[in-house]
Amino acid sequence: MAIVYQKDKRSGITYAYESKAYWVKEKKQSRAKRKLIGRVDENTGEIVPTRGTNRKDKQEKAGSSKRGHVPATEVSRSFYGATYLLDALGEKLGLIHDLKKCFPDRYKQILSIAYYLILEDNNSLSRFPKWSSIHKHPYGKDIASQRSSELFSSITEEERYRFFNLQAARRTDKEYWAYDITTISSYSECLKQVKYGHNKENDKLPQINLALLFGQESNIPFYYRKLPGNITDVKTVRNMLSDMDFLRLTKIHIVLDRGFFSTKNINDLYKERRKFLMGAKVSLKFIQEHLDSVRDSLRDWRNYDENHEVFATCIPIKWNYSQERPYKGDTIREKRRMYLHLYYNSEKAAEDEQRLTRKLLSLEKELMTGKTRAENTKLYEKYFKVHKTPVRGIKVEAKQEAIDEAKKNYGYFALISNEVKEPVRALEIYRNKDLVEKAFGNLKERLNLRRFLVSSEKSLDGKLFVEFIALIFLSYIKKAMQEKELFGKYTLQGVLDQLDVIECFERPGKEISFGEITKKQEELFRDLGVESPASL
Repeated sequence: MAIVYQKDKRSGITYAYESKAYWVKEKKQSRAKRKLIGRVDENTGEIVPTRGTNRKDKQEKAGSSKRGHVPATEVSRSFYGATYLLDALGEKLGLIHDLKKCFPDRYKQILSIAYYLILEDNNSLSRFPKWSSIHKHPYGKDIASQRSSELFSSITEEERYRFFNLQAARRTDKEYWAYDITTISSYSECLKQVKYGHNKENDKLPQINLALLFGQESNIPFYYRKLPGNITDVKTVRNMLSDMDFLRLTKIHIVLDRGFFSTKNINDLYKERRKFLMGAKVSLKFIQEHLDSVRDSLRDWRNYDENHEVFATCIPIKWNYSQERPYKGDTIREKRRMYLHLYYNSEKAAEDEQRLTRKLLSLEKELMTGKTRAENTKLYEKYFKVHKTPVRGIKVEAKQEAIDEAKKNYGYFALISNEVKEPVRALEIYRNKDLVEKAFGNLKERLNLRRFLVSSEKSLDGKLFVEFIALIFLSYIKKAMQEKELFGKYTLQGVLDQLDVIECFERPGKEISFGEITKKQEELFRDLGVESPASL
């Protein structure tokens, strides 16, 4: 028995047939009987049963990947508008297909918990039973707290990376990917990677670090990685590049902020032939040398970009590339092409100068009154000379040269790239990096991941994965709302609430039916790129 594929020339649809060979004695010839199985999905390659085939199998088979009206087995009434939206987006983004391949026996539970995290803003999983009882969702049953912990613990590293691989196949090679790291505080004391480190929110708790790779065109996160809380940003780039190789992402363009700048990281990016755009401190020696040569010409009115309100210029330079080769016992030293983009913003310069002035006044007052603070010791020494005499008391004298040196670079900032030549284009790409910061905000605020308390490493890994799935849905919805200018009328929660009140009715032997859907709700479905249930 074999499967035969045949394309219909009129419709362009490829159909799959089950072919069974048999022998005709009278004619001494081989013949074949064919039975239509279904049509072949162009995107996934899966065989989708047609309306007239395998009807009995479809009714008996649980977990069919085809979304639609399925006959009910019991009488029920539940809210389905918002979860219907997420079902449709899950198919559109390939999430349901990829999750089903990686977690065939658990993907519905993963989706249901992700839906709950999205729709119940900042609520703990302890309230899942109540939400489940009134909503139609993929799993269709309650997931108790103990069961959710077991689900999280069952998600393996291999399964996660298989999911990343499947999602990678859906990404565009020309997209810029913003990479950044955030800190997540923890109350847990038994997790190995929870460490005290530089907390970006000045939280006093130990933490883990979470690295995220985010598409700037798709506005969708693609990859994340959990890191020990005491690891600095600059040390993570090499492992990120290693993961990109493992996921066979060879043509992506990476955007990094200046916290990732180091000679080693730049060399690694060149070594791996990665296209990059990175922020850099203007205080770096090689940048200062080039900046000093163009300080006057940079602020020429012809270099002014009105849209971004900055003066901008690009200087082609050479990077001193080096690569140690232990297997040969030598070091490669070459010059590599690089573009240095320099910018000046007069408003930022004025703000920085005003901030310094206020700080200097505060420091002088502390010195004059004798109420000095230990954390300001280095600043006192940098900007002031203090003289004490029995007659005149304390005399404070400013170090004007140090003050002028500090103000010299106010308003200037720099980007470096081995690909982008135009300074304005480079700035646009770099500023889009704030999508990652917004994604971190979604994780911490809306998805309740500002602080976590879990009992094991496996539970933490699994929970982060489910939160990541929820973040993909949220990111897509927010992008669609921005494109359709919906934020002028709604908040994200407002849109979900508008759709969440749509009911569905299920009765034995009958297909699912929807309650009344308003024109406003139909418009929201269309704006979010989903066909309204009213049109099904």
